[in-house]
Amino acid sequence: MSLFEVFRSMQKSSFLPVIRELARTYQAFTHYSAAHVRELGLTPPQFDVICTLGNTDGMPLCRLSEKTLITKGTLTGVLDRLEHKGLLVRIVPPENRRSFIAKLTPEGDRIFQEAFPAHGLHLEKRLGNLTSSELEEIRISLEKLRKAFTAGHDANA
Repeated sequence: MSLFEVFRSMQKSSFLPVIRELARTYQAFTHYSAAHVRELGLTPPQFDVICTLGNTDGMPLCRLSEKTLITKGTLTGVLDRLEHKGLLVRIVPPENRRSFIAKLTPEGDRIFQEAFPAHGLHLEKRLGNLTSSELEEIRISLEKLRKAFTAGHDANA
């Protein structure tokens, strides 16, 4: 099959409009969400870490990396900046001095207690007009789409 034939075949495919809409939706969500997070005085990765550590006694960096949407290479810098702001401490556990536990400071916990519900309300402004059944339908469809992309590559698929 020639490249031209492949291109023609793809143009007739029903998945391309889905991919385009997914990308446009992701961009719109990211823009809407990130603007509010910045109003809270945080970057989206900082907010992700604070929300992941909120209501916990802290967690090892490897687990934090798995639970956030932040790459391992970026996580160290995010933690450095949160530590510099006084929102996070890194603790060396006595049983394993080669690892660190990231934990929110009292100020970091205060930020979490304020920012997490505020951001939830901000998102609800856009999603609140959808019915419960519509939200569930979207969730199921997104889960199917994620599984299609992670099949064989992700333990959470």
